Parts: sequence; C-alpha cells; structure tokens
Amino acid sequence: MEALARGLAAEEGRFGVRVNCVGPGMLTDGMSARLLASGDLDQRALDVAMGNIPLRTFGSADDVAEAVCFLASDRARFITGQKLDVDGGYGI
Repeated sequence: MEALARGLAAEEGRFGVRVNCVGPGMLTDGMSARLLASGDLDQRALDVAMGNIPLRTFGSADDVAEAVCFLASDRARFITGQKLDVDGGYGI
C-alpha cells in the first residue's frame, strides 16, 4: 500500500490529487474485539502487545478515522505520498 500511495502521488500530484495511507496498530475494535470474544486472544497476549506499544494503550477505530479525516482535509494540503502510522508508537 505504501508503494502504491507513493507511486500514485508522484503520478497524479500534477493534477492536484493527493494520495496517502494510514497504518493502524492494535485496536480495541474490529478484529481484536472478535478475537477476544472468541477466546483466540487472551490477556497474556494482550499484555505482551501492550508492552510493545510506547503509549501503553490500544487505539480505537475513532483514532484511525481522525487520522484519515486529517489527511483528507485541507489542513493536509501539502502532504502526499505518505504513510501515517496510527499505532501508539509501536512502529518506532
């Protein structure tokens, strides 16, 4: 996805098109919630994951949505070809 975003940004920028992508981390919603409910993800695994996140918390779908809204807004008018990690610092 990152390479696609960079390529499209380079090709379509001359037309005013911005292309970015978002890299979500461990979230409390979606797949994580389903894995917890089914028992396929236990507290020990959550504790290990949490220990690898510098902010020591899981994100939410709202956190990812806020990042997407920012990138789609005029406030990000000079940002293109980028990946914004929304992962509590996990990727650093």
